Amino acid sequence: MLKRLSLAVVAALLLLAVVLAVNTLRHGSRQPDVPPAPPLAVDEQGVADKLAGAVRFQTIASRDDPEASAAEFRKLHDWLRQRFPRVHEKLKLETVGGYSLVYTWPGVDANARPVLLMAHQDVVPVSPGTEDKWHAPPFAGEIRDGYVWGRGAWDDKSRVIAQLEAVEMLLAAGFQPRQTVVLAFGHDEEVNGPRGAQQIVKLFQQRKVHFDFALDEGSAITQGLIAGIDKPVALIGLAEKGYASVTLKATGVPGHSSMPPAPGTSAIGELAAALHRLDTEQRPAAIRGIARGMFETLAPEMGGFQRVALSNLWLFEPLVRKQLEKGRSTNAMLRTTTALTIVNGGNKDNVLPGQAEATVNFRMLPGDTAAGMVEHVRAKAGPGVQVALLPGAASDPSAVSRTDVPAYQTLVRTLRAQFPGIVVAPSLVLTGTDSHQMTPIADQIYRFSPVRVKPEDVSRLHGIDERISTANLAELVRFYHLLLSNLNVPAT
Repeated sequence: MLKRLSLAVVAALLLLAVVLAVNTLRHGSRQPDVPPAPPLAVDEQGVADKLAGAVRFQTIASRDDPEASAAEFRKLHDWLRQRFPRVHEKLKLETVGGYSLVYTWPGVDANARPVLLMAHQDVVPVSPGTEDKWHAPPFAGEIRDGYVWGRGAWDDKSRVIAQLEAVEMLLAAGFQPRQTVVLAFGHDEEVNGPRGAQQIVKLFQQRKVHFDFALDEGSAITQGLIAGIDKPVALIGLAEKGYASVTLKATGVPGHSSMPPAPGTSAIGELAAALHRLDTEQRPAAIRGIARGMFETLAPEMGGFQRVALSNLWLFEPLVRKQLEKGRSTNAMLRTTTALTIVNGGNKDNVLPGQAEATVNFRMLPGDTAAGMVEHVRAKAGPGVQVALLPGAASDPSAVSRTDVPAYQTLVRTLRAQFPGIVVAPSLVLTGTDSHQMTPIADQIYRFSPVRVKPEDVSRLHGIDERISTANLAELVRFYHLLLSNLNVPAT
């Protein structure tokens, strides 16, 4: 009997091994074979000079004052007119919402739906007291050691310059787009685009213009950020997470600290207990939706057990999920995240405050809503804590764009041609961009730019020593040049 049982166990294990192996091999590479693009000569130093010049204008976005950087925006616009004469001669330029720029390049096919390429001119401020920690002054626009240094060199003036340079080159070659191409450069993306992107949307709604797709910032070309893959990986954002900040307010009887109330009943005690529950009982994680599509696309490019596990999530999902939850970025792909960001309570060491307040920020997966986050906080906080959505601090997750359409296939084909051997996969953008405003006027919205990002670069975004290499900047120009060329020969 024991022998038969042992044989049955061995047989079952062998069968499982065969099933895993067959399933792993069955999940072959999803990367299309695309011939390399012909070499394209780009004036690397010239375009670097243009970006360095653009960085010198301190176009810092302001939520409250629409004219805070007005002079800097006007100087930037004059600079662009000087550096890109063909663009400003041949394309129609409109200024929207004060300082956003919209360029229209008419296509030759009136029946072809237009496309929208996006970027933004504004930048975040430099954290006070960190200026002397930069490799080069943040607004000096220095070119040194093969990089353009400064605030906006990566986010996002590099894409403004690269798109204009690509169009300038195409105009010089006599190129005419099949479909109308619109370049839209917002001026307040960093404060959610109320005067820029939102007004651009209204403009095109009034004109009844609807785009085949929009392409904005978001994901990038990563190397060394995804375990198990040595090749560069281009992640195309299909959607971006939502944003909701929820306030909590607990009240108590103020008085002398020598006579505190029962444990957990003070304003700070009640608030602390609520925050502890929110922090330790977070929204559930799951490998689903975009995250599942991303990992299933990446699995065939991996080796060893990682490939087996990701190709057989029906069995290994709990193990894979546990590992992914250990990384900050991968954890954020799997769940609606909870971040305790503001706490206020008390103003003297021997006085019990009558009120304590906190703010909790959620970044929501597609499917969750800001209203749902308020209910989640209420359930965790309990009846003694007042809960409300912070005014002006809520945006539901964007819709999820499709991968089975010509627009996405053209993006993939362009990337595989421009960067031979690169792995392309769908992804979820964890932060916010102007593109989520474009849902009413675009069929599909993709979030990607071919900026190369290694582990040591992640902290540079909105941080110290923001930069982009001059070689990578030239790659951005080649990418937009090839993309616009490929749009004349749509994917089949």
